[in-house]
Amino acid sequence: MDTPAVIAHRGYAGVAPENTIGAAVRAAERSETSMIEIDVQPAECGTPVVIHDERLEGARDGRPLTDATGLVRDASRSKLAETRVLGTRESVPTLASLLEAVPATVGLNVELKNPGTASLRFSESLPQDERDGRRECWRPFVERVVSDCHGFGGEVLFSSFCEGAIAAVRDVDPKYAVAPLIWDDLEAGLEIARRYDCEAIHPPRNAITGSALATTKYAGFPPDEPAIDVLEIAHDEGRAVNVWTIETWHGFADLAAAGVDGIIADYPGLGTFSRDDRDS
Repeated sequence: MDTPAVIAHRGYAGVAPENTIGAAVRAAERSETSMIEIDVQPAECGTPVVIHDERLEGARDGRPLTDATGLVRDASRSKLAETRVLGTRESVPTLASLLEAVPATVGLNVELKNPGTASLRFSESLPQDERDGRRECWRPFVERVVSDCHGFGGEVLFSSFCEGAIAAVRDVDPKYAVAPLIWDDLEAGLEIARRYDCEAIHPPRNAITGSALATTKYAGFPPDEPAIDVLEIAHDEGRAVNVWTIETWHGFADLAAAGVDGIIADYPGLGTFSRDDRDS
């Protein structure tokens, strides 16, 4: 059984303050880490910053996400630099500063979360007459993100739940690999992947037919076996399948056995106890 590539979700959010330079640097130091997944959206001035939530006053297991409030897109760079993440000394970094800190020995999966607007077309395969408008909505932000990434020496993969973001990356610089993230519609994700000839596709952990996780409720899918085999279809079309988000060794083992190409994980070390190590 081939071992899937390990993609550190927000820099292994289970063991470090997510989407921070400290988390990314520590994730990069682990030999198992193939890529680090981060989330980007614009600050008030349009500068790409690394944070998942739209608002600064989110929470993780009851702990405040940051010590600030308000929309990220209304916050200045100086405010974000002073903002502390999850009660640590880590702040909300700019994409450029994180790229400078991470070695080129690992890749980056840059998830495009928001172009600076409340109007998102989340997890939709857009009708033809709306695609140009959504691409142009994303384009200014994507141009800044791509510009920041040009100086990074490692592999870069862009992903998004929004078709407009995928389209904008293809327009701005088609040399970069792209992948649609799937929420509750496998067919829509496959349509977007075909439309932009995406190198990969990112379904949720319960979307892989035949795995133990397939009958669990997650990411908008009911606890039923998927209606289509997204892994087989994507592989037949020449696309990698990177699955999100795994928190246990047995979930990792089941998806590895199913043949996925990458696993986006909250914790390091999940692949060290494989299916082959268990009692038969």
